[in-house]
Amino acid sequence: MNMLVPGGMPAEFFHTAGGATFADLWIEGHRETWPVRSKRFRTWLRRRHYESTRSALSSAAVASFLDLVEAYAQFECPERAVHVRLAEKDGHIYIDLGDERWRTVEITPNGWRVVAAPPVRFRRPAGLLPLPVPESGGSIEDLASFLNLPNRDGFVLVVAWLLAALRASGPYPLLAIAGEQGSAKTVLSKLLKALIDPNLAPVRSLAREERDLVIAANNSYILAFDNLSGLPHSLSDALCRLATGASFGLRQLYTDQDEVLFQAARPILFNGIEDIISRPDLADRAIFLTLTPIDDRRRRSERQLWHDFEVARPRILGSLLDAVAHGLRKLPTVQLTQLPRMADFALWATACETAFWPTGTFAHGYQSNRRNAIEDLIDADPVAVRVREIMSKRKTWTGSASDLLRAGAELGGDGVWNETNGWPRTPRALAGRLRRAQTFLRRLGVEMTFGREGSAGTRVIRISSAAENHASTVSTVSTVRTINAAYAETPAGQ
Repeated sequence: MNMLVPGGMPAEFFHTAGGATFADLWIEGHRETWPVRSKRFRTWLRRRHYESTRSALSSAAVASFLDLVEAYAQFECPERAVHVRLAEKDGHIYIDLGDERWRTVEITPNGWRVVAAPPVRFRRPAGLLPLPVPESGGSIEDLASFLNLPNRDGFVLVVAWLLAALRASGPYPLLAIAGEQGSAKTVLSKLLKALIDPNLAPVRSLAREERDLVIAANNSYILAFDNLSGLPHSLSDALCRLATGASFGLRQLYTDQDEVLFQAARPILFNGIEDIISRPDLADRAIFLTLTPIDDRRRRSERQLWHDFEVARPRILGSLLDAVAHGLRKLPTVQLTQLPRMADFALWATACETAFWPTGTFAHGYQSNRRNAIEDLIDADPVAVRVREIMSKRKTWTGSASDLLRAGAELGGDGVWNETNGWPRTPRALAGRLRRAQTFLRRLGVEMTFGREGSAGTRVIRISSAAENHASTVSTVSTVRTINAAYAETPAGQ
């Protein structure tokens, strides 16, 4: 609904479900959307008033007008959603180019185009940078030369992650990049973010607490964290929720009762020298990449790399948009015999992949990546390792958590509970660790159930081992590693 602002110019106001108010303004022939309480909107009001009257608008007058606008927007204007960088509406995807003309890319099953006034609204947080205008006729293979990836599967999974990030609804797999110094982890992170959501601060340090993480997610579309050395359990849980979509509540500043609610899913990537993810629930949502050091003969200056990338970026973006349009056409007909974890991501990547590669290319890479991740996480978890050792010479085991705690300690050779080697100190702690590990252990042929028996309702853990499943899984993982080792001998992306 329209309302005259000081200076006589009409503006259309609306509010969001969370109560924030915004103004749609037509400036130099295009529409812009600004928060009513933003410094930019207040400055613009003063300018309009000055241009009209050649006098200053007092702070009291500005405050009074903003109070009036908020009431008007809340009670007489429509409710609309406001997005950062990406939005979906009626089966179409919209990407804010971030340019001065507020243009947007509209992607439909029939293709993509640049439009001036889309049916969705975007806001532009501080630091948001423009995307280049995409160009048709490019190839996704142009991207490979900029990425230091160890094998072809890695490149396929990076492209699948980018395609997932080009959907505004999620869920999104978390991209975990590891590698020693000199493997271009940070450059890879910056390149991927620059393709979809460029920002003045492309990568940042990890938030210290959930509140900071939520604020970052509210003001950026892709979250990229650099040079991590550890991941606190509380933030690991928050990243799980943010990757698949969840609601977060924060206490509003200067109040004890009011709460600010934020609901969203965000694409996330981070890098570090070590394997940062240690908890199975987050690992089950992740794609893992391990980079190799760049040989001095292949190394090029970062300045030259970015120059070449900026030249190729419009065509690479255009090829990704072609694949998204292809995916929108194919998605209704895609069926998988088995749905893995992150099923929506797997369906979307499968729908898009035939724009670039034969059917099954993504599934091969994704399954291989998950098998390797399972083996690595099991090997890194002392509880899972000892359970596998206990079951290596038997098919079943039944007992309480205390019995298993004692058996594991004795297997360690010390005969006592020893937390320094990763073995829990109490039966309760052991039961919690087992529940976290049971999903991955099941995939390696070790099944666990928790129940009660007897009139006293004693808690009992039952473990069974399918030797043939274990052998088959290990054999498959070894085969995949052999294939990846062969790929590693070729230049990255080839």
